[in-house]
Amino acid sequence: MNLLERFFNLQENDTSVRKEIYAGMIMFLAVSYILAVNPDILSSTGMPRGGLFYVTTIAAFIGTLTMALLANAPLALAPAMGLNAFFAYSVVGTMGFSWQFALLAIVIEGVVFFLLSLSSIRERIINAIPLSLKYAMGAGIGLFITLIAFKNAHIIKAHPVTLMTIQNFSGPDFHTAGISALLALVGILLSASLVHRNIPGALLLGILGTWFLGIICQLTGVYHVDPANGFYSLLPNFNSAFFAEPFREFCRMFGSAFEMDKWANKGTEISGWRLLLSADFTVICLSFLFTDFFDTVGTVNGAIVGTPLMKKDGTIPRLKKILLADSIATFAGGVLGTSTTTTFAESAIGIRAGARTGLAALFCALCFLISLFAAPIFLAIPGFATAPALVIVGFLMIKSVTYIDLDDIAGSVPAYILIAGVVFTYNISDGLGFGVIAYTLLNCRRKGRVHWLLWVISLLFIAKYLCL
Repeated sequence: MNLLERFFNLQENDTSVRKEIYAGMIMFLAVSYILAVNPDILSSTGMPRGGLFYVTTIAAFIGTLTMALLANAPLALAPAMGLNAFFAYSVVGTMGFSWQFALLAIVIEGVVFFLLSLSSIRERIINAIPLSLKYAMGAGIGLFITLIAFKNAHIIKAHPVTLMTIQNFSGPDFHTAGISALLALVGILLSASLVHRNIPGALLLGILGTWFLGIICQLTGVYHVDPANGFYSLLPNFNSAFFAEPFREFCRMFGSAFEMDKWANKGTEISGWRLLLSADFTVICLSFLFTDFFDTVGTVNGAIVGTPLMKKDGTIPRLKKILLADSIATFAGGVLGTSTTTTFAESAIGIRAGARTGLAALFCALCFLISLFAAPIFLAIPGFATAPALVIVGFLMIKSVTYIDLDDIAGSVPAYILIAGVVFTYNISDGLGFGVIAYTLLNCRRKGRVHWLLWVISLLFIAKYLCL
């Protein structure tokens, strides 16, 4: 224990081994849905789903472990939502590139990211963002993860006219989506009640309590298992066949980004190394690079702002090492065989649960490693059970808007636009872009308000939107 305290500076950060382990568990449970979702998305490219489970888990383990040991920061990393969809549906699906060649773009992106992080460019950009926008990112991500929670728990669903609507609790899908939404709502009230009473481990108890209620519903026939529509059994399934073939698939996937004979584009006759010189490949690399860059900027700021981890002047300690760890994770994920691995917005849940050092990230990483052997247990926890924790943390994060000076229109309106952009575009990077552009234009005539890097970022975002 003394070794851990010295290595992670626990006393200096006013925390303890017990607090960090608890927060690391909460962080893992909040991020663990990616172990099921990422294989579903990437398998649409023809990649083996079983092998993708191993790849996703090991990439998350390596990324989070790197963050813990290199940066001593309580942040979890895993293959990013959004970027995995871009990988599967745009680069492979629409543009027609083989998934092996798309993985090469991820590897190259990771190398470029690493070089940028060494040069301190990313660190300077994050520190150049005005404090009002940093607070807005915290609030925006809070609403964003709440929206994710409502969606994963089926509390809301798509609607052709209003875009989204509330779940029908008495329709034909009551025994699947309806009961899931109802259990999530009960879990939110349970979690809020536990937090209000300052019960130790409130968020974890809320997750386990909601899951337990779901198991009761399944055993009594209220909850129906329907794998075809994404409603799986809530009971762990310890089938030995679950482990063997997926592991062989993982071994075959490892390093597939470097298999030149499989670099191809089904829409053209170009293949092999000649694809590296194509304009489309440049566009792919820049798209991954740009989105990952600003997703990381927004996520790191949003997770840490308003917490004891942020300095009084609004800067983030050990930021350069955080960005280095993020770039290493991206490179490692591409080599293993998955889309961009980066910092997760749900890391904020662990921070709000008390995480202050890399020890929480270390324990989260160990949970990823353990999940390779206890996957039936971890994958049995459904989205509606983790939703309550996301909602409560979203509430805690939205309180950062109280630090924004609403009387300063030139600073607060861009902050509001940023918050709305994150939620309504379902993209942290685009929300940040809207906010930065608005801030730059509204404050361009006020001396000392706009850092020159904000002009550069604004022009990059404008160029991105013009090229869409």
